Amino acid sequence: MKKIPRVMSTQHPDNVQLPFFAENQDMSGNDEVQEAYYAFSHLGCDEQMWDCEGKEVDDFVVRKLLTRYEDFFRKTVLGEDVRLTLRLPNPDVETNEAKVMVEALESIPRSSDASNLFYGREAPPIYEVILPMTMSAVSLNRVYYYYRDFVVGKQKYPFYPGDINIAQWFGEFTPREINVIPLFEDREHMLEAHSIMRDYLNSKKTDHQRVFLARSDPAMNYGMVSAILCNKIALARLHRLSEETGVAIYPILGAGSAPFRGHLAPDTVELMLREYPDVQTFTVQSAFKYDHPVPRVIDAVRRLSEREMTNAPEIDEGVCIRIIDKVSREYQELIRHLAPLVNHIASFVPPRRTRKLHVGLFGYSRSVEDITLPRVISFCAACYSIGLPPEILGLAVLSSDELAELKEAYVNFDFDMETAMSWFNEEVLDILPDEIRSRLKLDWGTTDVDEDHRDVTTRFIHALKEGHTPALQALMLEAAHIRKFLG
Repeated sequence: MKKIPRVMSTQHPDNVQLPFFAENQDMSGNDEVQEAYYAFSHLGCDEQMWDCEGKEVDDFVVRKLLTRYEDFFRKTVLGEDVRLTLRLPNPDVETNEAKVMVEALESIPRSSDASNLFYGREAPPIYEVILPMTMSAVSLNRVYYYYRDFVVGKQKYPFYPGDINIAQWFGEFTPREINVIPLFEDREHMLEAHSIMRDYLNSKKTDHQRVFLARSDPAMNYGMVSAILCNKIALARLHRLSEETGVAIYPILGAGSAPFRGHLAPDTVELMLREYPDVQTFTVQSAFKYDHPVPRVIDAVRRLSEREMTNAPEIDEGVCIRIIDKVSREYQELIRHLAPLVNHIASFVPPRRTRKLHVGLFGYSRSVEDITLPRVISFCAACYSIGLPPEILGLAVLSSDELAELKEAYVNFDFDMETAMSWFNEEVLDILPDEIRSRLKLDWGTTDVDEDHRDVTTRFIHALKEGHTPALQALMLEAAHIRKFLG
């Protein structure tokens, strides 16, 4: 079995600063090809997620990497030493993007041809794909068998009766099979990830399976605490499934820099490893890569890479679910009242990538189906820009005993809350609806307020009140520079 990656570079647009190689304010095509090379060669990441969702797919990324950076990839084999992993659209949810999956899967054998020619041997550069918003083993099997039986399987058939088969004219299609990595993004299916994976693995002969757990979108849907506890329960249940089946399961955690989205930044690596010792692969998103000094980023990636996955302490799942239920209800009620303000502010968030953003889960959640919200990065940017750390939403309903129980499972709770509250600005209370203002707990212990951030968010609030919209994006970016992430 090949080495399982430890650090996955992603294309999430949560960065304030642009990388030195970016040609425009919003990264696209060739920038992202160079970004993959930079993540491998300079930062030390051993995997790059290549996002096929919501944009025009560069099907020639492998050829471009191998030809533009030949010296590096002669020594570092793509697909063996480092990985390129495709993130596909999910036809169950993104019906308008469904055929992008077909195009992406069809590109895998062509990429393999380019790599085989480059290395002079069979060296498939892509053999894993990620299916977002996974809801069943059925959808995972559709991806797996479509590739095996239709993308590759067609090579054995003749063009027409009596003619040569497809492989004889086009060449052999490889790899013959791919691994499908489920990405679980909502509470229901995250908590049932072990059952879904048991069904999926029943028909597979494999010694390992990677499973991707979202951290940002569950926070957007249910609140930060609920997201973390869902992660913890899912990880514990997947570990038990691994012991039961004998199949090694390697979790991936999709964490961003904002505390609300995971709090994985170069200076929080040790805390993250303590919180999630049972995670194999951590995502490093754009803010991690571009909003900190390069030597610090390289050192952080190295520290993530050197630590091995270990077992996590046991948690009380019943207690966790009770807290999830309570916080989720309160959080979603607050979001109903906050949505109009957040949507207005989010319109000023710079996109940073020239792509149509992923479909947001909020629009598919039955309990909040009447609410429209931006994607989670823009949601966070909007909240932090007015001095309202979204981490606090929904927590006021917890008793002191429940907070103590929460901290048993969520070991970095105090640190994350102290960090978040350093960006709180009491002037935000003047612009919040009464339904929110009266239901916030603001006392989270002694917290040092970031006075620079408070000054910028005060100016943002005043500009918002006065309708001075031309100033909002500049102030938003100024505050984001202080935090070292956009959202």
